Amino acid sequence: VQLQASGGGLVQAGGSLRLSCVASVSTFSTYTMGWFRQAPEKEREFVAAINWSGSTTLYADSVKGRFTMSRDNDKNTVYLQMNSPKPEDTAVYYCAAERFLSTTQAMGIMRRYHAWGQGTLVTVSS
Repeated sequence: VQLQASGGGLVQAGGSLRLSCVASVSTFSTYTMGWFRQAPEKEREFVAAINWSGSTTLYADSVKGRFTMSRDNDKNTVYLQMNSPKPEDTAVYYCAAERFLSTTQAMGIMRRYHAWGQGTLVTVSS
């Protein structure tokens, strides 16, 4: 699976930004997709995930209520809508893909994902 993330950039706190991730795989609709982020000098952390059908989503507490993850299986694409971002959301955002994650809990575990995109930088100014 090849993943291409895009949509990052500079955004003011309180604004909005939408990230996209396109997957080059014919069986995209069978994959759980996740967004992770890594801020400078910090470890990579979970942000959001969505199951194969889009019926189940999982969010980190830090973004719950502000970020929304969705997918379009016809376009092999997942999105992360970032509303009211904060300066502490500044990070490189990575999308990841994995098949056969059987539990909601597993969707939030970074080491369960084996396909990763290159990352897109999001900078939130105060």
